[in-house]
Amino acid sequence: SDHMENICGYLMKYTNLVTGWQYRYFVLNNDAGLLEYFVNEQSRHLKPRGTLQLAGAVISPSDEDSHTFTVNAASGEQYKLRATDAKERQHWVSRLQICTQHHTEAIGKNNPPLKSRSFSLASQGSANSPGVQRRPSQNAVSFFNVGHHRLPTGKRVPIMQPDHLVDVREMMSQAEGQQRDLIRSIECLPASGHLTSLDQDLLMLKATSMATMNCLNDCFHILQLQHASQQKGSLPAGTTISWLEPKISLANHFKNGAAQNFPAEINKPASVREEQSIAEPCQLTREPEEINPDEELEDICDAKEDDLGAVEEQRSVILHLLSQLKLGMDLTRVVLPTFILEKRSLLEMYADFMSHPDLFVAITNGSSPEERMIRFVEYYLTSFHEGRKGAIAKKPYNPIIGETFHCSWRMPKSNVATDAGTNSSAHSPSEQVTLPKDPEGQAEPDYYTVKFVAEQVSHHPPVSGFYAECVERNMCVNAHVWTKSKFLGMSIGVTMVGEGVLHLLEHGEEYTFSLPCAYARSILTVPWVELGGKVNINCAKTGYSASINFHTKPFYGGKLHRVTGEVKQNMTNTVVCRVQGEWNSVLEFTYSNGETKYVDLTKLSVTRKRVRPLEKQGPFESRRLWQHVTESLRDGDIDKATEHKRALEERQRNEERLRAETETPWCTKYFLKDGDGWVYHKPLWKTVSAAQTQQTDS
Repeated sequence: SDHMENICGYLMKYTNLVTGWQYRYFVLNNDAGLLEYFVNEQSRHLKPRGTLQLAGAVISPSDEDSHTFTVNAASGEQYKLRATDAKERQHWVSRLQICTQHHTEAIGKNNPPLKSRSFSLASQGSANSPGVQRRPSQNAVSFFNVGHHRLPTGKRVPIMQPDHLVDVREMMSQAEGQQRDLIRSIECLPASGHLTSLDQDLLMLKATSMATMNCLNDCFHILQLQHASQQKGSLPAGTTISWLEPKISLANHFKNGAAQNFPAEINKPASVREEQSIAEPCQLTREPEEINPDEELEDICDAKEDDLGAVEEQRSVILHLLSQLKLGMDLTRVVLPTFILEKRSLLEMYADFMSHPDLFVAITNGSSPEERMIRFVEYYLTSFHEGRKGAIAKKPYNPIIGETFHCSWRMPKSNVATDAGTNSSAHSPSEQVTLPKDPEGQAEPDYYTVKFVAEQVSHHPPVSGFYAECVERNMCVNAHVWTKSKFLGMSIGVTMVGEGVLHLLEHGEEYTFSLPCAYARSILTVPWVELGGKVNINCAKTGYSASINFHTKPFYGGKLHRVTGEVKQNMTNTVVCRVQGEWNSVLEFTYSNGETKYVDLTKLSVTRKRVRPLEKQGPFESRRLWQHVTESLRDGDIDKATEHKRALEERQRNEERLRAETETPWCTKYFLKDGDGWVYHKPLWKTVSAAQTQQTDS
């Protein structure tokens, strides 16, 4: 009780990216369990500017520095606060945690659980529900008598105190057992008849019961953290309570194994027959093709994606698919329904990450290693917004093996940022490299050209290689990505395994980088995308590195699409730049000299890529390969799009089977295997090295 004191004083409160940190007068009201703040001490007698209920809140010291901490209320609201020093932070954190624990326990004592009851889910629904209309005599859910077990007569339901987590775990085990029995009962039903295993209500029950068990496990984990904090006095510094990947082992529940049924293949259109009749790729020319950028035209395709209006109509398809999946299942070999597809290939999506080529080319114009690293981080963080074609989570086409995509960008040289006081085209004599001149002796154009090529180099595992270069600026980037997707209950996680390397040849620098994970959330309603995970950027020559965190939304409060990062000099461990904000909205860069820059990604100019017309593309170039699927999706003909997509996938399987039978290895066209990675066959660093050797010899 000595520590249950009302304290007050000034703290800094983070408001938003524009306003930043502001001093506010805070008051801890222990009796009411409230944290209130005012503009200043003089306005304390007025109505508070803000109030947080502390019951159920989580107080967490930040690992950013020794002064900052957060108050995450059970309502989802969050205060990010900063004290004047570490001692004052500890004083506030300890008092807030004591008040929070006191009021949380008081709520638990005054609100015991509801009495156990047995009920039928059928009675909860309305008489006008589709299930009742179809089967007035027998509801699919009530058929299985889903309900709570009655406790023995006279046995009281215990109040859930923090030390009763063992009882909670036992109850959850019982729930898991009931869920397994439910799934078995559904799967034992006949495939046809009055009540079948494919009934829409039952498919919904299977999908949501799995998600419910996952949710219960997350909540149980939170209870454990809160119990640990009560025993130790506080959560460990930097602890974040967030949704976790499933820990409960839901044994092999889903064994239907039935593949999705498609309409009989009759009266196929000529385009489908053409897709199935294209010769074995290795029998076509696999020699690399030099694409002339002058043949490419500015892309006029509408890149924006429509919303998923078909979700409600296709819900039974989604539920049937979900009922076949298990938590943690690798989705690489799972055929997803066509209506959730974007109208572009994954290879083209990688190209769209380059939609700000002016920022890419400007990297090499940095006057110092520090500035070049910061410029690369700025470019890297601005690339993801345009790579996504809307807020709705749609899936690009899975590239088939041997598929390629070519494009380029042109931007006026005047649009590319240069270093203050330097000319963007100026190089020191020791750095200047003369590449072969245009045979026609044309004058140097007033624009830069960035060329891009991507190829699907492997089918299992699915690996893509992509390469981009700007010859005029002696820079290029080479990367390979293996996409691993997993089913996480009500979301899908995609891990992008691989590495990219940016080469700044005039400086002799190489920057290695990785890519974040992506998550499709709320896949049963309106799916949306968020990025998550930590990525690193390193330059071994200069000793500069960057650490970037893409934050998934925490369970308590927090913002969507948040990203933080810092650039540091490894030798001195000095942070030279910090970044925070949202990767699809506004980014704030704070530099070591105290300057701050805001980048609004929604207002950044986008350079349209240039692509060859379809008639000039090869049969395995993405847009020509998928043109009939794309046209059908654009026309809203899902059945026709599915038929074309299935024809391409069947052809790929047949070719793979033939190669296995004849022991014929796959021949890549543009990328060569290099250890665990893939490298473009004719990278700029080889061309420049050859040119330098030729100059030396002459």
